[in-house]
Amino acid sequence: MGHPFYPFSLLLWNVQLRNFQDMFAKRIARIATSISFHNWSSSYTTLLPRPVLAQRQLSRLALSFSSKSAGNAESTEESLKFQLRKPDGNRLSGAEFLEEVKKAAQKDSEDYAIPRPAFETLLSEYDSLIEEVFEWKDKYKRSLAETENVRARGIKQIEEAKMFAIQGFCKDLLEVADILDLAVNSVKAEELESGDKALVDLHKGIVMTKTVLLKVFKRHGLQALSPIGEKFDPNLHEAVFQVPVSDETKVEPGHIMHVAKVGYLLKERPIRPAQVGVVVAS
Repeated sequence: MGHPFYPFSLLLWNVQLRNFQDMFAKRIARIATSISFHNWSSSYTTLLPRPVLAQRQLSRLALSFSSKSAGNAESTEESLKFQLRKPDGNRLSGAEFLEEVKKAAQKDSEDYAIPRPAFETLLSEYDSLIEEVFEWKDKYKRSLAETENVRARGIKQIEEAKMFAIQGFCKDLLEVADILDLAVNSVKAEELESGDKALVDLHKGIVMTKTVLLKVFKRHGLQALSPIGEKFDPNLHEAVFQVPVSDETKVEPGHIMHVAKVGYLLKERPIRPAQVGVVVAS
């Protein structure tokens, strides 16, 4: 099953590229079968009894090349200055390519060769097809890059949607955490030491409930923010009052001395700033 963000255009490019490759092979085979092969000599006059180079023989070469003509090709093989490359990366000159063709034809114990005009026609046609291949490959690569970008953006948007779909629900749960926090802090230490078992058990139950709730928050990426002693950050903190600096304050100016209300981060993003008291220079 394809990826939901795999666009139809890329699938179409794949199909078109494969169709073009099939068409390319058929056109080369058709050109090859239309050429009369002669015994390789300076006069090109001796016709052999089998004039056609089989497609299976031609395909054995498995060559790709870029034609680099240097003037007309009337004199010798050296005037054909094109380069050919095998799949292993080795380059062939024009003369070497003719030898490869000859070797392929000799598989049936007969010598074949391509007349120069016919060979140049084959090269010209091959060049035009190679250019078309490059164009199709370039379009395919561009479509592939665009597809990857669309896929990455889609995944990111899905993750953000998942992450912030529960943001409103998390904000509502923060009120429960605030109430539990107030309940825990409302019981003084002296009262807990008085020996009132019911009060002690109730206090322990509230503390345990708050602890479990904070673990659930953390499991889902919700983190408490209690920045005492940290430098004030307007992106994370809300200053509700100021404390003048003095000998009694052990916090530097511009830093947080008191947290009136705990803040929270959802996946590293603030959903509620911490309400704090900030030390200021007098």
